[in-house]
Amino acid sequence: MRSAAVAAIGAGATAAVIVAALVQAASDTPVGKALGLSVSVPSQYRRLIEDAGKTCPEVTPNLLAALLKTESEFDPEARSPVGARGIAQFMPSTWESSGIDGNGDGKRNVLDPEDAIPSAAKYLCEMAEETKDVPGDRQSNMLAAYNAGSESVRKHGGVPPYKETQGYVRTINALASTPTAGTGSTAEQIAAAINAADRQIGMPYSWGGGDADGPSTGGCCSPNGSSGASIKGFDCSGLVVYAYAQAGISLPRTAADQYAASVPVSRDEMAPGDLVFFGSSPQGIHHVGIYVGSGYMIEAPRPGLNVRYSPITSMGDFYAAARPIPHQNKEI
Repeated sequence: MRSAAVAAIGAGATAAVIVAALVQAASDTPVGKALGLSVSVPSQYRRLIEDAGKTCPEVTPNLLAALLKTESEFDPEARSPVGARGIAQFMPSTWESSGIDGNGDGKRNVLDPEDAIPSAAKYLCEMAEETKDVPGDRQSNMLAAYNAGSESVRKHGGVPPYKETQGYVRTINALASTPTAGTGSTAEQIAAAINAADRQIGMPYSWGGGDADGPSTGGCCSPNGSSGASIKGFDCSGLVVYAYAQAGISLPRTAADQYAASVPVSRDEMAPGDLVFFGSSPQGIHHVGIYVGSGYMIEAPRPGLNVRYSPITSMGDFYAAARPIPHQNKEI
């Protein structure tokens, strides 16, 4: 079913009508809900952590992120002096009994985050079950068991009196309980960004063109050799920077950096104002558009074309959708 906004677009309605519909659509979706983690997580691991953080009720994405940061600072190649390995710092014997093939490639690789992160969540759940009858805080007991073993937690009736384990539990609990900054834009900000992009419909594509102040001449050269040096307009990420700047939100200049500065959402969760990215990997993202609902985006497509509304299916290499994390412009 097409949204009111897209129906308005198809009928040639004014930007004001489109934006009014988008404000209502934004109000009916969880755009304003904070989806981010209070722990700073490398973008390539966010989705893994969000998914694995739902393994059991005792484990949350934020708790899992805090554990991985404490264990390895998200280093998949980390090795400890006592033999623990990988992003979740599994000892060989623990990995042998609890490691899983998280990505279904037929291998259990402790150095592969796609295996190690869901394995860490599974092991936390096992520790929660094995210490569920121990007195005291269940989360602290679970974390202590991850560090020192469930037998030690049961023996001591709670977090063992080991300096390392007690510090470990305090650190992770503190990280996991840090309030999450709001990462969703308000409906008014979404409307302002989409309205700003809509005002640029028909503006020429310019490789390297566009910034927070509006269209500009670009530079040389695009992958196919096109130059924007003599064209005033926008490239794809320049349009995004400009549109969100009009909503008081500062975003990085390149599409890949914009993805890294945003919170991934599933295609089912996409809402107006989210960004849609195209490419083969976080580093290989080559295009970005602003999602407006019902499968449509506003984009600065490529050399020779103008800013326009397009179906997101108009490009065959959709990579991900992500929700920009607002960093307010100081002057607004």
